[in-house]
Amino acid sequence: MDAIAKMLKELSEAPGVSGYEREVRKIIRRYVEPYAAIEQDRLGSLVARRTGTGDRPRVMLAAHMDEIGFMVKSITPEGFLRFLPLGGWFDQVMLAQRVVVKTASGDVPGIIGSKPPHLLTEEERKKVVEKKEMFIDVGATSFDQATNEFGIRPGDPVIPESGFQILRNEKVYMGKAWDDRVGCAILIDVLRNLHAATHPNTVYAVATVQEEVGLRGAETSSDVVDPDVAFALEVGIANDTPGGDKEKVQERMGAGPVILIYDRSLVPNIKLRDLVIDTAKAHDIPYQIDFMEGGAADTGRIHLHGRGVPSVVIGVPSRYIHSHASLINRDDYDRTVALVTEVIKRLDAATVAELVS
Repeated sequence: MDAIAKMLKELSEAPGVSGYEREVRKIIRRYVEPYAAIEQDRLGSLVARRTGTGDRPRVMLAAHMDEIGFMVKSITPEGFLRFLPLGGWFDQVMLAQRVVVKTASGDVPGIIGSKPPHLLTEEERKKVVEKKEMFIDVGATSFDQATNEFGIRPGDPVIPESGFQILRNEKVYMGKAWDDRVGCAILIDVLRNLHAATHPNTVYAVATVQEEVGLRGAETSSDVVDPDVAFALEVGIANDTPGGDKEKVQERMGAGPVILIYDRSLVPNIKLRDLVIDTAKAHDIPYQIDFMEGGAADTGRIHLHGRGVPSVVIGVPSRYIHSHASLINRDDYDRTVALVTEVIKRLDAATVAELVS
């Protein structure tokens, strides 16, 4: 396992649901400290500034630290936990999955449960079990044990439990939270690349909070940065599995970075989109074009900052996001880092001014 794989493993396995990103932030801070000046906004987003040959244009790279997860809502008299989802969960991927409740006194492992299938009626078996019918079983026998002995309180974050693994195809990495720890890793590697390169701008690599619950960190960190141009570094949604609708989503894992032409929060700046495409072609970096009708990224808030910010989303294709584990391809990751690095080198004041002319 090389240094990049080890970094991806560390980021993937770190706990950090929306509103509870502290552990992820500590990891990112440690990696970027050698390459940038660091500050933090009051919502918790980390802002790493690397000055090139000029203060302007200011290039904002945004990747969110938070992963989807849960929050303890209440505890039953029998010691079971009712929960709230943090982020978008598909009910069918949740049952029987392991989780960890992060309490003030330590970690409490558990599993998501529901009424046993052997006790369901024939009609009930035909229906999808909804989140509201699920609970978390931590092995407690009573409310008192769950609260006083285990230390669980309403509001405690609940993290999916899923370790990083390199598959038999050694270019394929499996882990939790690629949405969007893969973007956080790209931030780190781009700053590392720029440390040994000249760039005609100032780069702000921002690890945002609470993206999964409303793009909140993107809004506050934009006020810190005041960007002239912005990129969300994200996962894409690979649709190269059985049953995929190729007319709706066109990404393939292993075929290069994806450039989004649309999501429900952003119509990207066309000239910036074309600049990214031209850069990919100039450096022989394979790329893919896609759209996302049912999702949004941090640029949805960033592009509305001030008088407006030309923005686009660049992503690493991933299978099975918003579940306990998803897949990425290392080649896609490396190519995305290379593409973002080369695009930044092109963003001088004249080029950025031309984006809105």
